[in-house]
Amino acid sequence: MLALHGLTGHGKRWQALSEEFLPDVRIIAPDLRGHGRSTGVPPWDFETIVADLAELLRAETSEPVVVLGHSFGAAAGVHLARRHPELVRGLVLLDPAIGLDPDFMLRIATSMLEFPDYASVQDARFDKLETAWAEIDPRVLDAELAEHLVPTENGRFGWRLTFPAIISYWGQLARDFVLPPRDLPTIVVQAMKVNPPFVTPAFRAALTEHLGENLTFHEFDCDHMVPQARPEHTAALLRTAL
Repeated sequence: MLALHGLTGHGKRWQALSEEFLPDVRIIAPDLRGHGRSTGVPPWDFETIVADLAELLRAETSEPVVVLGHSFGAAAGVHLARRHPELVRGLVLLDPAIGLDPDFMLRIATSMLEFPDYASVQDARFDKLETAWAEIDPRVLDAELAEHLVPTENGRFGWRLTFPAIISYWGQLARDFVLPPRDLPTIVVQAMKVNPPFVTPAFRAALTEHLGENLTFHEFDCDHMVPQARPEHTAALLRTAL
């Protein structure tokens, strides 16, 4: 399985799900370009991410994989399946963020520019709890802060990422959505506490019409961080996809 994290995230976000619920499954979980310990060199677009992932898969496995994606990672997974269908045998999209409102993306990007870091680790923890992490196991949040929060040059704390890349990627989410191959088994989970929803009515309707019986749709009563908030339910869906 290829696991793709969301925007501002990193590959180790899948560690708890893997070790505690899917220990028998091989999960390839890279830091996407501009995130974590991966290069931040541009261009910063879905086409470049897809090229990175195709190169990774060809180096790591000789068989097509199930692609698990959360949010931005789900959008990247759809683009990967569309461009390289020979590499993908199934999609699991957790609260996919794709084809979103441009004004909404501008507000998020502008907010990041205004508040790029934190005065303390505790401030970062509070921000996570206020933005979709409130119902997540505190151990998982502790691991997130330990792995992903680093001191900045000005004595504050920020996430381990390439800031210009992240700002650019918000614009990528405002691009028109694309659809996976018509015959590709696809599971979609919508997080029902997200408002406005990342799974737009237009994308859901297009997927339903395009995929037909190859689409399975689930609604989880949680906020946006689906794999961390509902790991047991997520693992059960992944086993059906595998």
